[in-house]
Amino acid sequence: MKTIEITYHLDDIDTVAAQVLEHLNTKIVLFNGQMGAGKTTFISALLKAMQSNDVATSPTFSIVNEYSLPNDKVYHFDFYRVESIDEAYNFGIEDYLNSKHWLFMEWAERIEELLPTNSQTITITDLRDNKRSLKLTINTNNLTENSAMILQ
Repeated sequence: MKTIEITYHLDDIDTVAAQVLEHLNTKIVLFNGQMGAGKTTFISALLKAMQSNDVATSPTFSIVNEYSLPNDKVYHFDFYRVESIDEAYNFGIEDYLNSKHWLFMEWAERIEELLPTNSQTITITDLRDNKRSLKLTINTNNLTENSAMILQ
């Protein structure tokens, strides 16, 4: 495992999202952070970096939102209100996990036993005054030869 840590001002979120995107080596990204830390805001910036015209909105009540990319799509989950693994199965989580699309998951610890090992984690902490700390965990088992060289 390798971790990248970035402290940024919200004015720089688009630049930071583009940097983070370069270090993603899987399409399954887990977002951790307290309520209001800026997970959905950062997902919006990632969508922009991925050339999407969509703006992320919190899927707290819908559980999943879908966003379009030029040649793909992103499924954005918020498991905050999911109280059991059965609830996740009821809306077809296994179909999403078996898809080849991007999966951005907030509050994923609520379905931890279903999560694939090839995911990456982004943890966002609110530092006040419009500043955030971001930690990206890179599972080095997922790295291709080229991306391993980039990280060295």
